[in-house]
Order: sequence, then C-alpha cells, then structure tokens
Amino acid sequence: MTRTTYLVASSLDGFIADEHDNLDWLTSMPGGFDEASPYAEFIAGVGAICMGATTYEWILEHESGPWPYEQPTWVFTHRDLPIRDGGGPITLTQADVVTAHKEMAEAAHGKDIWLVGGGDLVGQFLDAGLLDELIVSVTPVTLGQGAPLLPRRHTEPFRLVSATPSPAGTFVHLRYEVRHGS
Repeated sequence: MTRTTYLVASSLDGFIADEHDNLDWLTSMPGGFDEASPYAEFIAGVGAICMGATTYEWILEHESGPWPYEQPTWVFTHRDLPIRDGGGPITLTQADVVTAHKEMAEAAHGKDIWLVGGGDLVGQFLDAGLLDELIVSVTPVTLGQGAPLLPRRHTEPFRLVSATPSPAGTFVHLRYEVRHGS
C-alpha cells in the first residue's frame, strides 16, 4: 500500500531552512547519515517524489551532475524551470495536490511517495488528508526564523511511532503517523 511521507530535517525550533533558504546549518552537522538515519531504508521504498519549486531549485543549485533520483519526480510550480537530465523523469505541474497525488500513486507502483518539501506544499497534502507519515530528523540548533517545518494549524495530534537518537548526539529521528480524524 502506497504511503505518503514527509521526510525532512528540522532545527530544534521548527525550521527546515533559514530565512535565505540556506541549509549550511544542516549540511555541516555531523552524523546526518549515520546508522540511525532513516534515509537509506526509506529511499529504497520510495516510488515517486514530490517537491516545491524552491526545493527543486535548491537541488539544482547545490547538487552537480545528473538528477540524483531514479524515481519519477513531480515539481509543483507556476514557472518554467530547467529540467535536469539523468535519473527519473521530472514533471513540472500546476495541478492541485489531489490530482497530482493520484498520478504519483499510480507511478509509484505500490511503493511510497516522498514529499521532500517545502512545508507549505506538504501542508496542502495534510489539508487534503493525503499525508500518512512524518519523519523528521531534529537537529540541536535554533534558527529563529526561516521556512517552517509545517506552516499549518493541525490540532489532531500525530501519533509518535519511534524516536531514535543518532550516535553522535546531533539528531533525533522522530517518526509520526498522521491521524485522519477520529
């Protein structure tokens, strides 16, 4: 069964990027991909990827070489953006999240959908009842301002499934199940 998951790293005060969309605070943190990180197991089960234009542009700017993902990727944007060659196909879309989610689930062939970011796009999936899981790797830094983890009011508590600290003590990996009403 296809699950839709938001896997992301966050500062302790709930930001996924600083006010300049910079991730230096995260990429310089030791222990990000150690044995406690959920990424390797998670990405092996992903069949489709979804992100907003800002996230896509950040990857284009900071990752050299071919597109780093083999899975088909949907980029939500209202602009023409360059398409990076290599890897899986990239679809630029202006569709609503419900319509695009159906396309992504079909393309995932029973594997999961990864919502890479940003927070507002993920919030649209949450609002539509399409977000199943949140995996957040929290770092012990505070940014004070920036791009929020999930800029939505959601008062139905998520259910904590697991909390795993990294051996370096620089991350705690939290896995939550999203409750869809009672």
